[in-house]
Amino acid sequence: MSDWKQTLVRGANQPALTPAELAVGFVACVTDQGLIAVQGDDAASFLHSQLTNDVEHLGADEVRLAGYCTPKGRLQATFTMWRGQDAIYLQLARDIQPALQKRLSMFVLRAKAKLSDATEAPANAVALGLGGGLAEAVLQTWFDALPQQPYSKVSHPLGTVLRLGDAFGAPRYLWLASQETANTVAPVLAERLNVGGGDAWRLASIHAGVPQVTAATQEQFVPQMVNLELLGGVNFKKGCYPGQEIVARSQYLGKLKRRTALARIADASVAAGVEVFAASDASQPCGMVVNAAPNGEGGVDALVEMKLDALEQGDVRARSADGAPLALLPMPYVLDKLDV
Repeated sequence: MSDWKQTLVRGANQPALTPAELAVGFVACVTDQGLIAVQGDDAASFLHSQLTNDVEHLGADEVRLAGYCTPKGRLQATFTMWRGQDAIYLQLARDIQPALQKRLSMFVLRAKAKLSDATEAPANAVALGLGGGLAEAVLQTWFDALPQQPYSKVSHPLGTVLRLGDAFGAPRYLWLASQETANTVAPVLAERLNVGGGDAWRLASIHAGVPQVTAATQEQFVPQMVNLELLGGVNFKKGCYPGQEIVARSQYLGKLKRRTALARIADASVAAGVEVFAASDASQPCGMVVNAAPNGEGGVDALVEMKLDALEQGDVRARSADGAPLALLPMPYVLDKLDV
């Protein structure tokens, strides 16, 4: 049996896959994501009181996005969440998982809920990201049925398959598998798909328009600034949660004047947390890079949060008004401006 690491893990010196290569079909080991398991009779009600989305009515075959905010409505984390057999799972950036898990645990109090690190649990030991035009057919080698809609999942003896937001006009899947399963399937995946590193998965997520809060951007954004509600990550009818009043006010009083857009930047050093400037106003930043990944063409593709007027004018640059320009790319969904 082959070692999946030898087959699917790319060396650091190998060039990043381009968007065109991802669009054909790719597989990538996802190593920068952590996973929190929340167990207990009150797991759903506890999370429902803490997150921006409805957890109590999360269906067994559903996947949802959610945010965790400060009392001032600023995102401390973004999650992909789903139900397992005995837990609710929260996937988030690995660099913030320990502190976030500890913080959430502080608010459990008398609730019957326990949070634990499930990142390397046997059933979830290997996270494989797949996407592009060939991914569905390749997965059908092992799965008779795949999730039919974005943000749904199937459970199978070979693991859990989540379908997330589509990218490059094709489904995008996250396959959580055991190491034994990964060893078995790795040769087929490597033969039929372009093999990318973690950057490939991040690049696909960026082209899906799905933001993720990392250590560099904690407490920088209200959920709507990164389009979280456009992706179904905010439920405005659920009960209170930290920051709920600010989030609701931004939605209903039209106070939000910022959105996140997709851009290509010819500067390979641009990363999450880098500020951007409108050429018309060099005195202060007009926004910030939310996520960025190498695009295989010498630069990065990025999700960039910015003021609406800067987005409409179009002349925005990284780091300073004289920096590398942002070439805006089409988003996979419509940006409602909330500028009434």
